[in-house]
Amino acid sequence: MASRDTRQEFEDIVERLTSDYPSLARTGMPPFTRPVLVTLLIVGGMTWGLLSVAMVAWGWKGVVLTCATVLGSVIALAVRTYRWRAGR
Repeated sequence: MASRDTRQEFEDIVERLTSDYPSLARTGMPPFTRPVLVTLLIVGGMTWGLLSVAMVAWGWKGVVLTCATVLGSVIALAVRTYRWRAGR
C-alpha cells in the first residue's frame, strides 16, 4: 500500500513540476528505441568483423577504410543525438 501511495505522490510531484516548468517535460522519442538499437548493434558487429578482415587482407587500404567507416559512424551518431536534443 505504501508503494502505491509513494508512486502516486511521485506522479503528482512530476505533474506539478512539468506544469510549472514546461522545459522539463520530455517531448519526442528517445534517440534510439530498443529494436533500432539492437539492429544497430548487430549490423555494427558484423561490419566491424568484416572491416577487421579487410584490414588484414588489404593492408593500409583496409585500415583507411576502417578509419573512414568509424569516423562516419561517430559523426552520424553525433548528428542524431544533437537533433534529438535540439528537438526537445
